[in-house]
Parts: sequence; C-alpha cells; structure tokens
Amino acid sequence: MAARARSEERRAEILRAALEVIAERGYRGASLGAVAERVGLTQQGLLHYFPTKEALLVAVLEARDQWDAVPRGQWRLDLLGSLVEYNTMRAGLVQTFSALLGESVTDGHPARDFFTKRYGAVRENFTEVLRAEYGELLPGGLTPEAAAPLLVAVMDGLQYQWLLDPESVDMPGAFRDFLALLGEPRSHGLTGGVGGTAGTGDGGHHVDLD
Repeated sequence: MAARARSEERRAEILRAALEVIAERGYRGASLGAVAERVGLTQQGLLHYFPTKEALLVAVLEARDQWDAVPRGQWRLDLLGSLVEYNTMRAGLVQTFSALLGESVTDGHPARDFFTKRYGAVRENFTEVLRAEYGELLPGGLTPEAAAPLLVAVMDGLQYQWLLDPESVDMPGAFRDFLALLGEPRSHGLTGGVGGTAGTGDGGHHVDLD
C-alpha cells in the first residue's frame, strides 16, 4: 500500500509539473523531457508513469476536468460564461485541449476514447442545464437535447478561433452573444451540472470545453 501511495503521489507531482510546463510553453513545448526534468526524473523514468506524451496530456485534461467540476445541480448558463472567461487566462491548457481534440478524430488515437466519452457526458449535462433554464422548449423551438450539441460546438469552436487570433476574437463576449440568441431563460435558479468543456470541458474541450 505504501508503494502504491508513493506512486500516486509521484503521478500527481508529474501532472502538476506538466501543467506548469504547458502554461509556460504551450502544447508543443510540453515534451516528456521538459516535464521529466521539472520533477527530477529521466525521460525513461517518466515513461514508467505515462508511456507516451498523449497519455500524459490526457491525464492532465482529466485532472483539469476534476478541478473544474461543479456538483450536479449547481451549474447555470451564466456560470458557463464565467468558465469561458476563465479559459482566456490559461491559454496553454486550452491549446493542449484543442490540439489533442483535433488529433483524436483519427482512428486509433490514444485520446479518442477520452474525448468520445467526455463529449457524451457534456452533451447530457448541457441538456440538463438547458432544460432547467428553459423547460422542454427553448424560445426558438429547439428541445434541450437538440440545443446541447450546438452549445458545445460554440464553446469549442470559439476556443479555436480565439487561439488563432486572440486580438480579434473576444471569446467571452462572443459566448455571451450566443447565449442572448438562445433567448431569456424562464428561471435563473439552480441547474444541472457539467464538468466544463475546454474545458472544457468538458477545451475545452474543455468544458475544458479546455
């Protein structure tokens, strides 16, 4: 048990170091060697805990989702807007989410299963948020089930545009504009939960949607 506890502590240390490296250097700069050096390991030693860079980065995104998570029943649409704004302060993590997401659509990619399951959960949770805010129909006539994938797509699509041209794309402002298009909610009470997309993230993503 002591050995297992030490291993878990070491994994947590590596994840914290990976987050630091990502924040400083972005996705491309987050090499296994850079992370290993940060925690006093050789690259071979790091591979004992995470066999590939993709495995390490997926673990980072999973950890981010846990840190961003809000208990079910406590998310509102305006809080999603706050999450989008928060993501503008962690560009390296949003970049990592978005880069891995783009790569994961290829067959056999190690992050594909993570994103497939994550998006299924995010769509389900966003459906709960929208139903709690609007009831069975949004003002435009869409059901919460039909609107949820659109909400996810806007959050993650804005992240790509913002990463490419942050001076021209006001990500939080554009997301607020999209929420205005959905119409006025019937209530601003407590709503269903979501782990966040980029993450986001679910970014997003990742609700990440980092």
